[in-house]
Amino acid sequence: MIRKFIILAVGIFFVIGCAQVLEKRSKVIKAPQVAPGATYVGSNTCLECHEDLSGDKNNIHMKIADFEVAGGYKTGCESCHGPGSLHVEGDGDTEKILKFGHGLSPEEVAGVCTTCHQIDEHMNWPGSTHAERDVTCTNCHKIHHNHNERLLAKAKEMELCSSCHGDITSQMNLLSHHPLKEGKMKCSDCHNPHGSGSLEAGMLRTDERVNDLCLKCHTRYQGPFVFEHDPVVEDCLICHDPHGTVANNLLKQQEPFLCLQCHEAHFHAARASSLEKHGIPGGGSPYDNGRKLAGTNYGFQKSFMTKCTQCHQYVHGSDYTSQTVTSGHGLTR
Repeated sequence: MIRKFIILAVGIFFVIGCAQVLEKRSKVIKAPQVAPGATYVGSNTCLECHEDLSGDKNNIHMKIADFEVAGGYKTGCESCHGPGSLHVEGDGDTEKILKFGHGLSPEEVAGVCTTCHQIDEHMNWPGSTHAERDVTCTNCHKIHHNHNERLLAKAKEMELCSSCHGDITSQMNLLSHHPLKEGKMKCSDCHNPHGSGSLEAGMLRTDERVNDLCLKCHTRYQGPFVFEHDPVVEDCLICHDPHGTVANNLLKQQEPFLCLQCHEAHFHAARASSLEKHGIPGGGSPYDNGRKLAGTNYGFQKSFMTKCTQCHQYVHGSDYTSQTVTSGHGLTR
């Protein structure tokens, strides 16, 4: 009975979640209708008043020909601002035209843009993290008088992303980081700001596992290996923070503390010395700079509690078996 109730509850939550996503998608892709009954008058009519936009040669939207637009959509000014006949007849009444930044909600702005931009990178915008948080197209893109003709972005990519994601930017200033500051990578190499298929939380450029994204560059860790490291197979982010860390190699913690979160203290480091077994306290290494280490073997601890990768270098997987434990992981040299 309890099992049936759980299955029913999961089904209900799934249906509710799907309904919310579909509702969000319908809101985003629907362009607003501000002036019902208005007709198209052409861009030349618009430029009679808006002379400052006549020299906007970098606006890619003004370079699109009518035959390049499918579905009967118009080109030029009215492709974004809507038909302008009532706006012209009303002596420039802004209530009769779509004016971005004045009265349009984030969903309505995105609805205008996604009228055309519905494929490739933009197809997952409805329901994306940015859309759900009321980030819209004009927060990142500037349409008029923009020298960045291709993307129409307001600023360089890292500067633009940093305007909201300041915590991530601070991580990139840590000792170990991906080479974004050096200009060898961009945020969009890993993230799709317009939304992704399945990993919406991070808007990652993958519809599968995080590992599939990492392995596009770090192919040497892909395997397959005879002896696999379970956390590596599951998720790279278990051990690494891709935005920056204090520890080397983007590790979340230094060795051996990172390893000890899953692995108990090495038997070499925890064992008692042979002299202690014979009743001699602190046998083996009784002193450390004048300080007696009773009950411990300092030599073993110093050797095996520094860096695990001194011996286990191939933590991402290995084809070599352990030489000390026949059933252990083969992550040794």
